[in-house]
Amino acid sequence: MLSVGALRAHLLAAHLAGPIATLREKSLRSYRLFAAGDPRQRLGLDPERGWTVGELLRLMAEKCGVSPDPGHTSGHDVIDPDRTLAALDAFADRIRSAADHREPVLLGTGHPQRLHGFYAGLAGALSAAGCEVLTPSHGRCIDMPTQFGLRQHNLWYVGGVAVVRPAPTSAPGCEPGVHTHSPLPVRVALAGSGGPGGPLPSLVVGDHGWVCGAGQLGIEAIGLADSDDPAVFVAQAEGRVSVVVPLDDAVRSDYYRPLTRYVLNRACLSQ
Repeated sequence: MLSVGALRAHLLAAHLAGPIATLREKSLRSYRLFAAGDPRQRLGLDPERGWTVGELLRLMAEKCGVSPDPGHTSGHDVIDPDRTLAALDAFADRIRSAADHREPVLLGTGHPQRLHGFYAGLAGALSAAGCEVLTPSHGRCIDMPTQFGLRQHNLWYVGGVAVVRPAPTSAPGCEPGVHTHSPLPVRVALAGSGGPGGPLPSLVVGDHGWVCGAGQLGIEAIGLADSDDPAVFVAQAEGRVSVVVPLDDAVRSDYYRPLTRYVLNRACLSQ
């Protein structure tokens, strides 16, 4: 079993926490855009009130451990590994509760190249524990806004985890999906849930628009978020998202494997 000390050391060595690759300039720009109401930074969240840049900076300092100093405008952001560990514990506890109660769960990611393996490990363990890992609207076409205008994509499930692929969708085994912050995929998935014989998820697990979009629709969500994703932490502060784990969400995919093992061990779901 991976100890807390070993995981903390891994977080720092892999730059999942501590000094991370996310630049301070990028994070501050995200806070400014969120405060200005830019939908690209809102991730499907409609905040209960306006948030100023100063309030966002204080929130991110509290939840992530980034510098609260508005005069600190360059360099690399820093995420406090102890905040990451505490949030991982809460995340694992919620996963265990879902398994104990055999809850239907929906998992999805906007970071398939990096985070798919993390979520797929959870999906397999939850399924083995008797949870229904939902795959609604599989193959459904979604018109996704891109820098080149609207482009057709398909909602696809790989290892029980929803991703978005460019249309026309290739056969299984192709690239896992594209990077997206959009809430459209979770909206399409949820629109396909709850039909005849099909339950709505009790819990959505993911990142970006998956957690914010689900939380906005009143479905409990937990997930991961980087220091330049203020919407997810605002959603948590406003009670729309239950647990947010602060970490760099764009390191090598294998660096997340110890996190999967830690979560499953704490949730008593190790296989």
